[in-house]
Amino acid sequence: MFVRALTLAGGLAGAAGLSQFPEFSQQYTQRLAGKVEELTRFVEEFDADAANVGVSREQALIDLAQGGAIGTERAQTIVTTIERQNRLSTALLQLRSAGPFTRAYHANAFTDGELARGTLSDFKPAIPLTFEGLIFAGVGLLMGLGLFSGFSALGRRLLLRRKDA
Repeated sequence: MFVRALTLAGGLAGAAGLSQFPEFSQQYTQRLAGKVEELTRFVEEFDADAANVGVSREQALIDLAQGGAIGTERAQTIVTTIERQNRLSTALLQLRSAGPFTRAYHANAFTDGELARGTLSDFKPAIPLTFEGLIFAGVGLLMGLGLFSGFSALGRRLLLRRKDA
């Protein structure tokens, strides 16, 4: 009886946990869009500054890096920012073009640790009343039930081996 209750609790925990994915992914996508807008504005301003003095982005970075230690550090920061803006823009396109179920398939788009931590810190679990929330809850229930059933079966086998030995 205890094992069945534990298995049911595991299934319900899986349902509750996985049912939150659609809302988390939506909130992450909103944060991601804000970050992409911010980084895009920075990159566009840098490109405009370079254009105003008649040089390309690459030449402006070279010129900045030749301006001493602080210039070199600033140039590297700008390169890192441009790379992040490109990476996050790609992830945002993936998530915006994906529905709630394919977002789970594209979990690699949720790889920005800063954004994920920020989303998680502000995230408040809710009862999923959407179709996709209910589907994720059902899948989570089955996964939780399966996981706990597997653990209990493994535990029983280990106990039976000890008794036989």
